[in-house]
Amino acid sequence: MFSHESETGAAGRCGPGPHRHRRHGFGPGPFGDFGGGPFGGFGRGPRGRGRKARRGDIRTASLLLLAEEPRNGYQIMQEVEERSEGVWRPSPGSVYPALQQLEDEGLIRSEEIEGRKLFALTDAGRALVQERGSDRPAPWEQMSGELSSETVELAKLMREVTWASVQVIRTGSESQLERARELLASVRRDLYKILADGDTGEEGGQGATVRGDS
Repeated sequence: MFSHESETGAAGRCGPGPHRHRRHGFGPGPFGDFGGGPFGGFGRGPRGRGRKARRGDIRTASLLLLAEEPRNGYQIMQEVEERSEGVWRPSPGSVYPALQQLEDEGLIRSEEIEGRKLFALTDAGRALVQERGSDRPAPWEQMSGELSSETVELAKLMREVTWASVQVIRTGSESQLERARELLASVRRDLYKILADGDTGEEGGQGATVRGDS
């Protein structure tokens, strides 16, 4: 599972060791600006509307956000979603392993601030962020920048509908919950009907069929 031990915690866990002094990758390679191994963000935008998140993107995003201030994993997920305008929502399954790897490499450390366990950059992590420079776009900027305005607006609307649904679940009466369920079920059917009807716009041509992922 994921550990929140401090940098000065258990021996062999946070102290420097031979495996911690590996070479850190740079450049926009397949593992992101800060390199990376088998972990990272595998979230993606809508199919055909922008690139898939590379395995190092969540590492880069985490380091850049922690350079601003200490944060926990949940806050990193929230910030990435907000800054990408809702088109990139990294999962706990990508964020926490990435944070674990960054901590193992000595680039971040966990610390308790006002009773909460947060992550902060180490000196090595700050040096890596500085070496990257500020001229490169952040991963969340690349995600949102490569999407059409229609896609970004749809993703934003989907997020707002989710928030509204949560409020109904928390405070709604039984009759309100039932009305909300019927409404969402109807919307779901209508969305699938849009795909079944095919793309009649200029790009797809009359009757062009939109096929799902195999």
